[in-house]
Amino acid sequence: MGAQILLTGGTGTLGGHVLPLLRDAGRDVRVLSRRPHEDAPGVGYVTGDLLKDEGVDAAVEGVETVLHLAGGAKGDDVATRNLVRAAARAGVRHFVLISVIGADRVPIGYLRTQLRAEEALMESGVPWTILRAAQFHDLVFTMARKMAKLPVVPAPGGVRFQPVDSREVAARLVELALGEPAGRVPDLAGPKVYRIGELVRGYLDAAGKHRPMMPVRVPGKAGRAYRDAANLSLDDADKGTLTWEDFVAAHVR
Repeated sequence: MGAQILLTGGTGTLGGHVLPLLRDAGRDVRVLSRRPHEDAPGVGYVTGDLLKDEGVDAAVEGVETVLHLAGGAKGDDVATRNLVRAAARAGVRHFVLISVIGADRVPIGYLRTQLRAEEALMESGVPWTILRAAQFHDLVFTMARKMAKLPVVPAPGGVRFQPVDSREVAARLVELALGEPAGRVPDLAGPKVYRIGELVRGYLDAAGKHRPMMPVRVPGKAGRAYRDAANLSLDDADKGTLTWEDFVAAHVR
């Protein structure tokens, strides 16, 4: 077996794709989770809480690479800072972090926490790699399905997304984790850019539903940033191959 890797977020959507890829590569993996799980061949689970800074030192002990995918609605910067500090104490040789395109350009709370998480890693002294990705198809699908339940679907004007398939992000993260620290690597986005109305319409068409749409304007600095495409990576990003249409066709019953 190769050097052991600590994986956070291993029970989530992205981690669920990453874990088998690491195992297929012949790597022993330690998964940090807030809840206990039974070990599996080549996979050992440890319990801990990144936000509360509980069990983190034990999780990183003896680990050479950390692949940090765990995230939530808030507190990602605190969780990352706690993990980075433990990684520095343990002499971790490579810390890979997933982040979001536009973390430094869109002034909303969630993206600001992603930027602070990046900064905590970059200032830590631990060799690092950061990959910023676009919104996953899975997240956009959940959003579109909820919006489709409304009698009239709001369609924010000028707001566009470049959704990417989480399986392609997982494959790129594994490639990075098995390599050397590379700093900020090119963003990873989907192959096409869509207006929100187009994304919801694609879901509605696949589901055989019809809803009227009402144009709305996103106010303030955040709205201006979205209209200026600050959440997109149009020129310098690596592009996935799986489109929103591919994902919807596979997931709408």
